[in-house]
Amino acid sequence: MSTKEVTDASFADDVLASDKPIMVDFWAEWCGPCRAVSPILDKIAEEHAEKLSIVKLNVDDNPETAMKYGITSIPAMYVFKDGEVVKRVIGAKPKPALEADLADFIG
Repeated sequence: MSTKEVTDASFADDVLASDKPIMVDFWAEWCGPCRAVSPILDKIAEEHAEKLSIVKLNVDDNPETAMKYGITSIPAMYVFKDGEVVKRVIGAKPKPALEADLADFIG
């Protein structure tokens, strides 16, 4: 199972209107650390699907949303709850570290 792609156009409906916590992985094709963390996020999304959704937003293709949330380095993973950013995780991390960062949402 891979994570869903969102765009500038779908962000409000897919992320801000979500009824459960949702992590947005801000990434780009050329970003090596982004590619490294992607399968880890897919696994977390699969294992914790009932508690947390994970979606991806390509910052090159969707600059409006990336700019709105001040994304200056990637990978950047923001957790949204009730339309607000409630957690920021910057940089690629191994699965145990990401799960620790997300404990409030998947614990």
